[in-house]
Formats: sequence, C-alpha cells, structure tokens
Amino acid sequence: MTEACLAGRTFRTILKVTTQDKATMATHSVHSATAAEIAAVADVLTLAFGTDPAARWSWADPRVYLASFPRFVRAFGGAAFERGTAYVVDDNKGAALWLPPGAEPDETAMGSLMQETVPESIGKDGLSVMQQMESYHPREPHWYLPLIGIDPAHQGRGLGGVLMRHALAECDRDGCLAYLESSNPRNVPLYQHLGFELLGTIQAGTSPKLFPMLRKPQRRS
Repeated sequence: MTEACLAGRTFRTILKVTTQDKATMATHSVHSATAAEIAAVADVLTLAFGTDPAARWSWADPRVYLASFPRFVRAFGGAAFERGTAYVVDDNKGAALWLPPGAEPDETAMGSLMQETVPESIGKDGLSVMQQMESYHPREPHWYLPLIGIDPAHQGRGLGGVLMRHALAECDRDGCLAYLESSNPRNVPLYQHLGFELLGTIQAGTSPKLFPMLRKPQRRS
C-alpha cells in the first residue's frame, strides 16, 4: 500500500482523456463530471439500472423506481462528484462513480430514502443485505465503486470496460485496492478479466444475489 493511497485525494483535476479500444480501435473520451452534471449522470444511471436485479427488487413499481433511483445515485455515489472521480464516457453514454479513500456514501440520506420508498415487506431483507455488504468491505484504504452503468442504447460496445480501465489505472498508479459489489451476475466475468477476485455471495430472503469483488493493484507494464 503506497502513501498516495493511504493519503487519499481531496480533489482531482477535471480532465478529459481520450483512449482507444485495442479490440475495436474505436476512440473514446472519459472526463470527470462536475456538480453541474449530477442530474444528467443520475438520469443515465437510472436508465442503465432499469433492469438491474437488485434495483428492481428494491423498487419494483416503475413510477417509484424512476422517482427514487436518482436520489439513490446522489446518496450512494454523490461524493464522487466532490472528489472528481465521477467518470463519464463519450458525452454521458455511461458513467462510473468511484469513491477514493476517505469518501463515503451518505448513509443518512440512503436510510431515509429506503424508509420512504422501499416496501416494508422487504425492509428486513434489505437491511441484512446492507450489513453483509459492509462485512465484505476492505478495512484497508481502497477505491470503492458504488455505481457503474451504460445507457441501454449504447450497451455492448465496450464502454463499461473503458470506464473501468480508466479508474483502475489510477488505482494501480497509487497502489490502491479496488472493491465493488456486482448486482448483475452477467458482469462478473468482465470484472474478473480486469483483475477482480470474487469474495463470496451476498443474499437475504427474497433478495437477488450480489457479488463482492476485490482487486489488488497491478504493476503497469
């Protein structure tokens, strides 16, 4: 663990980085979203999670989901905008909200949202899921990925991988662990390909499974 990771980052310079997908030779741009872009990023993530097993278990009613998920984005990953680690690809075709060491979800806002919007019938199971998630979080300083999603109109083009590699390059540079919970089993192979290891399975009652995953920093070639 390097001093850069232990110290964390208070704010990262807003950058627009152009990358090329080696497989398709397509060129993509990634930039750090500002606070002025929170609503737009929340909208694209709401679209992206519209068929996500965990999100739609929590908010099965479409109207409740559409009203609640943007608030969830702000509570769960909003600190990324303050740190300059809310990454957007190709003019908001997708986004990844990363929390570097020292940044945390707004647990008060998340608790209020869940009490107001999640059906009481799954409340106990939801609480158990959250407790299990906490038990898997690394105790060492790490980068945490609460949310990543691509607009359904642009899925299947490698944009999720572009966003992941952009942040993981910073983790490797600083010698930081990276941690996430995959809420969709279809994404687990992608994360494994990027160096993540599956730690276990999170599930309670009627909830869908979540997959906690950890990645150690890798040496750059």
